[in-house]
Amino acid sequence: MTWKTEAAKHAEECMPQESCGLLAIIKGKETYWPCKNIAESGFEYFIIDPDDWAECEDTGEITAIVHSHPVGPLTPSDNDKASCEHLGLPWFIYSPHMKEWSSFEPSGFKSPSLIGRTFVWGVHDCWSVVTDWYKETKHINIPYWNRPKKIKDFLANPEFEDALPKLNFLKQENNDQIEVGDVLLFQSITKNLDHVAVYIGDNMILNHNIKKLSCREPFDLNYQKALRGVYRYET
Repeated sequence: MTWKTEAAKHAEECMPQESCGLLAIIKGKETYWPCKNIAESGFEYFIIDPDDWAECEDTGEITAIVHSHPVGPLTPSDNDKASCEHLGLPWFIYSPHMKEWSSFEPSGFKSPSLIGRTFVWGVHDCWSVVTDWYKETKHINIPYWNRPKKIKDFLANPEFEDALPKLNFLKQENNDQIEVGDVLLFQSITKNLDHVAVYIGDNMILNHNIKKLSCREPFDLNYQKALRGVYRYET
């Protein structure tokens, strides 16, 4: 049985949601590693469970991303192509309806926006949307920060309070005078300070929650109540 047979079977089992998985070399053999799709809207896009990714990476060498398109064409979306570029890996798409495959590889595609990116821990997440905003808007390259491989390890011991000052973000004395570009540190449902967003003005933040696509959203009362620190970049 080939890896494509295994992936197609997984796609059928996940209907009507999108399936997702990884292609890896494990013990010298191409192997399909099924992953959980944790996207809130599993019908429109997929988000690979970060812990599934880490477990596969610990077991073998990841060589490609695999997912299904339960409806519509096999053509990759802009989000598919942007994620492919960031990960630097080939992508395979399977249609359970048409029983057909398509594939594509990194080709220099650049996402037209920071909005609508699929969550990939360490690649497209709440911290990377902050650093990418600084790179695109302020032409500032924030130094790379090597975070834990598994998101559950980070959530158990978040490092934002220690890391932000080391990356030239100075904590403000109070949270009353927020400016464009300030990084907002939030306490999440875990009760830890493990989520950030960047303030972009007009009471809006650029945000990327784990089970959602990156987006602009209002800095509403819920976020204001969860706010635990405002950090401003100092040159």
